[in-house]
Amino acid sequence: MITALLLIFDPSGTWERIGLTLRHRVWRVFLSYVLPLLLLSNAVEALGLLKLGMNEEGLVSRTLKPSENLVIRYQGTQVVMDLLIIFVGAWFLQKIGEGFHRRHTYSECFATLGYSLGPLFLLRLLDAVPAINTWICYGLGALLSAAALYRGIPRVMKPDPSNALGVYLLSSLMIIALIGIGHFLAVQVLEEKILVAH
Repeated sequence: MITALLLIFDPSGTWERIGLTLRHRVWRVFLSYVLPLLLLSNAVEALGLLKLGMNEEGLVSRTLKPSENLVIRYQGTQVVMDLLIIFVGAWFLQKIGEGFHRRHTYSECFATLGYSLGPLFLLRLLDAVPAINTWICYGLGALLSAAALYRGIPRVMKPDPSNALGVYLLSSLMIIALIGIGHFLAVQVLEEKILVAH
């Protein structure tokens, strides 16, 4: 969690330290950094939904407390979408890098994306408060993740300097789209529009 905060407030120094780590093993980055943040953000959001409720939009805004079963389905969808964003997103990042005539390992791409998603998971902690719109939390988190990705690509993946901006632009668009689609599907579950319990 400290690393995620440092990626927001001291991105250059933090990425320098991350870049100096010679081996970015997928399991190491996932177990020591991504998974704890993912579980923390989902647990806090679930607790907020159960204790504080959620805002129901309409003519009159009111706070409703969702059922425990609905919160479990919503958080289950969130976790599945987060895992897809991380693992499939790293594969997309690798393919984007290869499109610029440079070979990158999946481990490098996973580390770059995994660390870059830390600010998103931190901003999702605010989603536990019903007064804050869920799309504001995710929008700010996605933008901070894209900003972290900007500094991470040159320090971990090390593309050719002439290609770094192109890799970043395509990668940031891809990750913002994946985050938006994943959250849209999870919100559809929370609003009981899909995966409705019978």
